[in-house]
Amino acid sequence: MLRASVSQLSRAVWPHNISKASISLCNRICDNVEVFVDGNPIEVSQGSTVLQACELAGVQIPRFCFHDRLSVAGNCRMCLVELEKAPKPIASCAYPVMKGMKILTDSEKSKKAREGVMEFLLANHPLDCPICDQGGECDLQDQSMMFGSDRSRFKETKRAVEDKNIGPLIKTIMTRCIQCTRCVRFGDEIAGVPDLGTTGRGNDMQIGTYVEKMFRSELSGNVIDICPVGALTSKPYAFTARPWETRKTQSVDVMDAVGSNIVVSNRTGEVMRILPRLNEDINEEWISDKTRFAYDGLKRQRLTQPMIKEGGRLKAAAWEDALLAVAEKLNSTKPEDIAAVAGGFADAETLVAMKDLLNRVGSERLHTEEIFPMDGPGTDIRSSYLLNTGIAGIEEADLILLVGTNPRFEAPMVNARIRKAWVHNEVDIALLGSKVDLTYTYDHLGDTASILKEISEGKHPFSKKLQAAKRPMIILGAEMLGRADGAAIHASVLETAQNVRSQGKLDDPNWRTLNILHRMASQVGALDAGYRAGVDDIIKNPPKLIFVIGADDGALTRKRLTDKCSVVYIGTHGDHVAPFSDIILPGAAYTEKTATYVSTEGRAQQCFPAVSPPGMAREDWMIIRALSEVAGFNFDYDTLEEMRDRVAEISPNLTRYDVIEPANFFAQAAELSKFIEARFSNSPLKPNMIELSDFYMTDSISRASQTMAKCVKAAKGLSSEMP
Repeated sequence: MLRASVSQLSRAVWPHNISKASISLCNRICDNVEVFVDGNPIEVSQGSTVLQACELAGVQIPRFCFHDRLSVAGNCRMCLVELEKAPKPIASCAYPVMKGMKILTDSEKSKKAREGVMEFLLANHPLDCPICDQGGECDLQDQSMMFGSDRSRFKETKRAVEDKNIGPLIKTIMTRCIQCTRCVRFGDEIAGVPDLGTTGRGNDMQIGTYVEKMFRSELSGNVIDICPVGALTSKPYAFTARPWETRKTQSVDVMDAVGSNIVVSNRTGEVMRILPRLNEDINEEWISDKTRFAYDGLKRQRLTQPMIKEGGRLKAAAWEDALLAVAEKLNSTKPEDIAAVAGGFADAETLVAMKDLLNRVGSERLHTEEIFPMDGPGTDIRSSYLLNTGIAGIEEADLILLVGTNPRFEAPMVNARIRKAWVHNEVDIALLGSKVDLTYTYDHLGDTASILKEISEGKHPFSKKLQAAKRPMIILGAEMLGRADGAAIHASVLETAQNVRSQGKLDDPNWRTLNILHRMASQVGALDAGYRAGVDDIIKNPPKLIFVIGADDGALTRKRLTDKCSVVYIGTHGDHVAPFSDIILPGAAYTEKTATYVSTEGRAQQCFPAVSPPGMAREDWMIIRALSEVAGFNFDYDTLEEMRDRVAEISPNLTRYDVIEPANFFAQAAELSKFIEARFSNSPLKPNMIELSDFYMTDSISRASQTMAKCVKAAKGLSSEMP
């Protein structure tokens, strides 16, 4: 902003024949200013705050209300520092730097000011640290120890505040609240749900929802992390463990296809909680409520031992007996009658192992549960099924078109990025599909697929906006590709994106307009490994032996597979498919194994084991490897390293971790899509997840979670906990 204003001022006041080099020099001079922090000179950007200058100089400034990703409030006054020749200490979080400024962070005046502020904060704070869940990671504890005094002059009775009921996820103890307003600003600015606010003034000030109600946000759990005291804590985690008692394991979330980075805390072989891990390119420092709270589903309805159906009932069996039974069926069935379907939690190692097994017997019937059109470019061209712009690239876009998707519930971290771009960059957003609350405003273009054809042909008013945009994005929800006209929708989006690339006014020739937003964590990895999307072929031509790798989305039923089909289920939960399976081989969940997942943007990431699989459960790819040996096939891999080498042979990008392999051939994909006949259905482009209650239960883990069940009841207004 400053650079732009200097340039405008120079053009308005200076002579018109002034050189561009002089203007550029002026901009560079105005970029940085020199300030002195405790006598040490340091250069900082013009417009930075005193607090940022001190942090750059390596000086720690205490703060409660300030947060890097929220607007400046300046109401806790803990960040007071002395400014030379200033009459009183200044709030460093809200005070801009000026040339030659001399900042004293460790002076007697600064120390006394902070001690006074801390004394005021503790005047009404309850003395319940021994029973507070924030103990051990509380900013108030740490800063009162480091910057506070060892005594207080207040003798008055402490104020008490009534606790608020804001849902089944967040526990409130409002007497501990110090009115930093971080939670209020998070709801307003990041989540886009202004349910929280302040009422009253002075000693009567309180934070709440005014009318008692649920904090209706899919990102609500993040206020627990940003609360500097114990006013907002996790209800499911209450009184279960202390932070120093748990072991932390870095991992990756698989509840959606975004691949949010997480930390899994465990104790005594049990997952105690899940927290976000900082990654600026993916989830920043936020995670969704399903990612954070659905972990209790990992220990319920679990499959813990192999089972074989005898006399119409499943009975426990030894691993040797179960593998021999599967091997016998495998060797006695014709190759064309053997198939496999991968569910949303299948990792890349398991996908490749199953591919090797079926290929060894001569079968190519490898499918995913999520549908993707195989006509036209299909999945042969990688760019046609990726979020090509990338999650971080959303912030660079100047126009976003959402087609048949509700990113708020399908991919909350993607929606948070779109909102961030809308708030800070004022990006224009349009939606083609059902009207939904996306936490930001958008232009609704309609809800019929035929409008896509008008846009691609330039007959729709929105076409002019697309052509004029310098960095447009088209985000197509993968759910729409499962419709009867999914191939036509995909082809129209490909054509529109290519028209923008070839005829538009892009300022970057490498800018990628086409984006597919997947819902399942395994989908991109499966397509990379060569799986065929969808189960239509299996339903039309039921096999006699089918391997189901956790495919519990409802696409497979006993009626569709017929009674002649033998079902071998490899998975973690007794959900949809396990009850009618003939043989069950218990697998490991994502918190119990080392595995590779590929996000919707094509980024390969690893998750690591925090706990051991329960009972006799084993890692999925190891089960398939053992089965191959019993069936008489010898694979070339026995260890994880050898397995990864095999994965790299199939698709090298699957083992290039934390790197996005750019996908190209957009023009070729658009050319192939021209052979698809544009027959659109009249049914509206309506995604499954419309309401908040639809978000909480979407897979076998979240369906087994009691916490998620409480959230569904609360969101529907059926919970006795809510008014």
